Amino acid sequence: MLRPRLPLTALCLALVTIGARSLDPRPSPEAVADTGFVAVSGGRLYYESIGSGPTVVLLHGGNLDRRMWDEQLPILASHFRVIRYDARGFGRSSSADTAYQAHTDLYALLQHLGVRRASFVGLSLGGRIAIDFTLDHPDMVDKLVLAGPGLSGWRDWSAEDTTWLIAARRAGHVGDSVGIAMSWLTSDYMRPAMEQPQLAKRLRAIASDNATYWMGLFRHGDREREADPPALNQLSAIRVPTLLLVGDRDSPVIRLIVDTLASRVPSSTVVVILGAGHMVNMERPGEFDRAVLDFLLR
Repeated sequence: MLRPRLPLTALCLALVTIGARSLDPRPSPEAVADTGFVAVSGGRLYYESIGSGPTVVLLHGGNLDRRMWDEQLPILASHFRVIRYDARGFGRSSSADTAYQAHTDLYALLQHLGVRRASFVGLSLGGRIAIDFTLDHPDMVDKLVLAGPGLSGWRDWSAEDTTWLIAARRAGHVGDSVGIAMSWLTSDYMRPAMEQPQLAKRLRAIASDNATYWMGLFRHGDREREADPPALNQLSAIRVPTLLLVGDRDSPVIRLIVDTLASRVPSSTVVVILGAGHMVNMERPGEFDRAVLDFLLR
């Protein structure tokens, strides 16, 4: 879910031409009140909006898309206006082939939709985007829910298991972008979720649909520009109520990031979800939903 820059850079250098075999994800089947595309610098974002009341924005993890929130959408929409979208490079949004900042894209989306304030629920990549956005636009944020979040400025990937890269390189040498995505599903981020057969089937489908992301990394590297300054050394400036969710089986790197956030973000609370890995909302939706609703409805 995180995009560890050193391992992915190593992967990009090792890969040969990657064939594109992914499908364009179709709109989700839910009856949404509003869907569409929003222009951002050098591209466009696809979004879905449903419900009414205070706004909650859902931000998905890397290598996946908005569909990872399928269980949470109807539950949250019974209380809030819920917006979910595909970050640049994923889902139905445009490719990440020009320089951009993900939190700047998010600001453009909210401006287009007339959102002045919102709460943000982000997992992994989505958590990192939410943190960067909060530091840039603190007046637009009510609450933060950060599930296994990434963190701009984080450099210590030494605890990460990179053995999945071996199979990923093999797939790259035969031009198999979907094979690279399937290799990523064996990483320590995704291994616990893949132990559940039905969830594993869903994750394979979504990861396959987003396999072109890996091809982009090979062709031109990571075009996302880190927040400047990065969030790591500014965390004490986050003053909004913050819920940190983490599975006790998540990656060691993620658990270190959560510990760092808990020690530096003043109004933060940590909830550990037992038996869950990185995909806490999909692996343990009941526990996740209860914790998030309790926090957002206070």
